[in-house]
Parts: sequence; structure tokens; C-alpha cells
Amino acid sequence: MYNKFMENDPQVMTVWDHLKDLRKRLILAIIGLVICVAASFLFADKVIAFLATPIGGFENLQAIEVTENVNVFVRVALLSGFIISLPWILLQLLIFLLPGLKPKERRWIFIFIPLAVLFFLAGAFFSFYIMMPPALTFMTEFLGIETNIRLKNYIDFVTNLVFWIGICFEAPLVVFVLAKLKLVNAKMLLKGWRIAVVVIAILAAVITPTGDPVNMALLMAPLLVLYILSVLMAKFANIRNVKDGEIK
Repeated sequence: MYNKFMENDPQVMTVWDHLKDLRKRLILAIIGLVICVAASFLFADKVIAFLATPIGGFENLQAIEVTENVNVFVRVALLSGFIISLPWILLQLLIFLLPGLKPKERRWIFIFIPLAVLFFLAGAFFSFYIMMPPALTFMTEFLGIETNIRLKNYIDFVTNLVFWIGICFEAPLVVFVLAKLKLVNAKMLLKGWRIAVVVIAILAAVITPTGDPVNMALLMAPLLVLYILSVLMAKFANIRNVKDGEIK
């Protein structure tokens, strides 16, 4: 497979060749996404049941609209299909970018995909098992009024939280790639730490389903750790760039 990827030499590929390759990668990515979404329809009901566990199961949820159950089922199937197909989509993107990379940079391609999946799953785990319980408790017990939880509202809340926090956990890998491309460096990130803290606070306020400072702090803490990790990843990428330059 590696040798096959090496066939596309950027020195001999024309603009038309790049466009044809991009078209091919997009088609393959879409095909993979469609297949995974179709497969997700077979177990979307089980995923919904799993997502309902923090609230105590289906018996604590209610549907109001006629089409609500179907809409929730489709939403969960689409999101599940996207998450399952994410490694395949990333692979197609990286294969397209591969010809533009130097030989020493290409080996990072095969490390990036499993790390991207691992970081996303870590974010999803954190949001579902650590953030979700206190957030639900705060919202359902606020003012001491009995809350009848609607199915669509609950699933939208859970899936948005899990998805976007999973995306946030990709930050160190994104910074590493930008550092490899020499667009950012560790020194630049350290100088902008004040701006980063403000951005993280705003991001936590937007993503956090509640407005209370406890849940915001609960999200800000790992985001700050991710920022520090991003600086370390940038430093590592910068060191590798220097070493590669010295070898040349």
C-alpha cells in the first residue's frame, strides 16, 4: 500500500492529475460515509438506548411530535455513520495530500489516523462519562421544578456535546500538522497563552450546556491541558523539522 501511495510523484503530476485525484478521493470518502451510515441504521436504536443511560433509560424520556422518534433515529444513525467512517475519510484526505509531502514527512501519515481516532474517542468518553452527569443534574434539578425530558431535546444535547468535545480533543494533532508545515511554532503558541485562555473560556461557554461556572471549569481544565499538549506537539514537530533540515 505504501509503495502504491508513492506512485503519485508531485514532480510529474499536473494540475489536472491533482484534480482527478481529488475527485477520486472525494468519491471514495462519500462512498465510505454512505456505507457506514447505511450500516448504522441496523443498530441506531441500540445507540439511542445507550445514550439514554445517563438519564435513566427510555422511561424517563418522552416524545411530543409525531415524527420525533424517526428524526432522532435518523440523526443518531447519521452521526454514528460519520464517526465510524471518520478514519476512512481521513485516510482519503491524507492520501491526497501525500504527494505534496517530503519522504520523511510521509511516515507521519500512518501515525496520524489512529491518533486522530484515539483523541476523538477520548473527548467523547470525557464528555459522556465526566461532563454529562453533573450537567444533567444541574439542569434537571435547577429551581427544584420537575423536568419532563423530551427525547429530541435530550439526544440533540448529548450528541452535540459528545461530537464537539471530541473535535476539540483533536487540537494537539492539528497543531502538530500546522507546525510540521511551519505555519506555527511552540514559541508563538506560548506568547499567545493569554489569548488562548480567553478563546478556551469562550469555547467552554459555547459548548457547555449549562451556564454555571462549575461545568465551564470542568470543560476548561482539559482544554487547557490540550493547549499545553499542543505546545509540546508543536515543539516536537519543530525539533523534527530542524533535524530533517540538518540531515539534508
